[in-house]
Amino acid sequence: MKKLAIMGVAALLVVALTVPAFALENVFGGYWRTRFYTQQDFTGQEDTPNPNNKDYSAVDTRTRLYYTAVINDDLKFVNKFEMDAVWGVGGTSYGDVGADGIAVEVKNSYADFNVAPMLNAKVGVQGFTLARGFIADDDFSGIVAAFKTDMVTIPLVWLKVYEGGMGNEVNQDDFDYYGTAPVFKPNENMTIQPYVLWATADDYAFGGDADGNGIQDIGDADIFYAGLDLNLTMDVASLWFTGIYQGGEVKVDSGYPNKAVDVSAYLVAAGGSANLGPADVHGQVFYATGQDPKSEDMEAFFIPAGQSYYWSEIMGYGIFDNQVSANACADQISNILAANVGTTFKPMEDLSISLDVWYAQLAEDDKNDENELGTEVDLTVTYQLVEGLKLDIVGAYLFAGDATYYSKNKDDDANPVEIGSRLSLSF
Repeated sequence: MKKLAIMGVAALLVVALTVPAFALENVFGGYWRTRFYTQQDFTGQEDTPNPNNKDYSAVDTRTRLYYTAVINDDLKFVNKFEMDAVWGVGGTSYGDVGADGIAVEVKNSYADFNVAPMLNAKVGVQGFTLARGFIADDDFSGIVAAFKTDMVTIPLVWLKVYEGGMGNEVNQDDFDYYGTAPVFKPNENMTIQPYVLWATADDYAFGGDADGNGIQDIGDADIFYAGLDLNLTMDVASLWFTGIYQGGEVKVDSGYPNKAVDVSAYLVAAGGSANLGPADVHGQVFYATGQDPKSEDMEAFFIPAGQSYYWSEIMGYGIFDNQVSANACADQISNILAANVGTTFKPMEDLSISLDVWYAQLAEDDKNDENELGTEVDLTVTYQLVEGLKLDIVGAYLFAGDATYYSKNKDDDANPVEIGSRLSLSF
């Protein structure tokens, strides 16, 4: 597989260099970052023995290279590649002495073409985002066909989440998303996006929470998501809202043969910002239902695959997305109430300072009857070293609640800390 990826990159470069200039336009771009960071006491306890402690310090580099062949006004061929390395780690990584790691990943490869003046299609492996990431923000294999006018965009989506394989029985393991998410612009300051997504699977396993509550093994599943995004932009302020209902039915394959289980969950989120000159005030709040251990229904809001919503630095991944504090949901938003208020101050053109405070708790108590994850303070200083090269310096501290770590020995409790920096550029 790795050899095929390298051969694919080489073939694309050969095409780009040999096809006559008049035949197509070659567009190159990319992104690069290097991070230096340390994360301490993420278990919420000070004396966690190895190998269970989460103390971690590392330097890593990510490179993304983009190549698009613009064949004509109605056809583009888009490709994105990624290379990751942890400094000092060899094998498939190129971060050790001597480098030479085989670490080329294909993120995207798809055809982008106009079937008609107002009808566009993207076919292949591509990025897809829905509901700000509360439903999806990842790379998928599939087809997105969109009808576009100045007032509305209406996409039809098919994403292949899992291919079961050949044969009558194996083929039943398939898992697909189907949906639509039209975008309406009644005026230049407002967008309205209702959406419906149907997740259908045969003999697939997912669900449940970290404590083992909820459904773990699924036979047949038909789950739907119905939601709405609103965005409002004013002269000095902006507001947004997201609401999602999750319903449907699954048939449990393990333990309760052919038993139908109802799905009933929801997520609501809202946020905004106000520009106060050299500084702004921003905030957001979101709530996602959790699983009541006494209920046989699936009540925890969850997405089988593709959900990714980053929020705070320690509890919600943030800039250093290696791990999160114990029992936090990371970017898989479920069983949580979280709220944020913050400000970004720009004392000069090339410098900004952001201060954010987050509070989070579980929507449903954990097995120790605790729900408070804690209060987190994040400080980020961003400075443009030279034109195009940005430096972020981050410090984060979580005043951990008892749901981050529950121990009768309170002397062992510890508050998670994260300190790091990131150099990044894009072109």
